[in-house]
Amino acid sequence: MSHKISDVLTNVALPKTQATITLRVIKSFEYRTERSLVLHMLNLEITTVGELKDMARRAIQTSSGWKPYRNVHLDTLKLYTKAHGAKTTNLIINMDHDDWIFDDDARTLAELGIENETEISFFNRVAYNAFKENPEIRWDIPP
Repeated sequence: MSHKISDVLTNVALPKTQATITLRVIKSFEYRTERSLVLHMLNLEITTVGELKDMARRAIQTSSGWKPYRNVHLDTLKLYTKAHGAKTTNLIINMDHDDWIFDDDARTLAELGIENETEISFFNRVAYNAFKENPEIRWDIPP
């Protein structure tokens, strides 16, 4: 058995028709409550933004361990980081680059430049805008 490490970067290791994407599902910006939903074998060339949202909502409603997230109105996707790209200093979401918000539900993920091992935040837009206005992190116990 060979133990050689591959020189192939993870973002191009799989074709766009078999990508793995991580959705960072955000419940609360203030308390930094987030859980990752990993989606495998995604075809980025035909999967649209709207379809990705629907897939994530179905997984949250039907998978075990997601009960605390089932009452959150999730309506917005935003690029967090691509494989081998720079990460933001904010642990929950990339607060810069509002142009990275995926506003058009009809566009495919490939059209938006999404590739294998990309991380995307999924959140409530109203809560995001409120947090941008007052980016206070809370450490006390939520009410």
